[in-house]
Amino acid sequence: VQLQASGGGLVQAGGSLRLSCAASGSTFSSYGMGWFRQAPGKEREFVAAINWSGGNTYYADSVKGRFTISREYAKNTVYLQMNSLKSEDTAVYYCGATRRGFGLFMADYDYWGQGTLVTVSS
Repeated sequence: VQLQASGGGLVQAGGSLRLSCAASGSTFSSYGMGWFRQAPGKEREFVAAINWSGGNTYYADSVKGRFTISREYAKNTVYLQMNSLKSEDTAVYYCGATRRGFGLFMADYDYWGQGTLVTVSS
């Protein structure tokens, strides 16, 4: 599976962005998908995950109520809608795919995209 993340950019605090992660291959529907982020000088951290069927999602407390993860099977794509952005959301965002069907930890993930930079100005 190859993952291609896109949609990052510069946005003012309070604004919105939608990240996309396009997956290659015919097994997309069997993978759990997730988003992680890494801010400068910090370790990569979990943001959101969605299970293989799309029926189960989970969010980090820091983004709960502001971010929404979803997936579109026809396009082999997972999205991260980010609203009410804050300066502390500034990071490189990575999407991942897990054969486990669902994962909350980096070690759960088998494949990673290249990352897309989100910069939130205050």
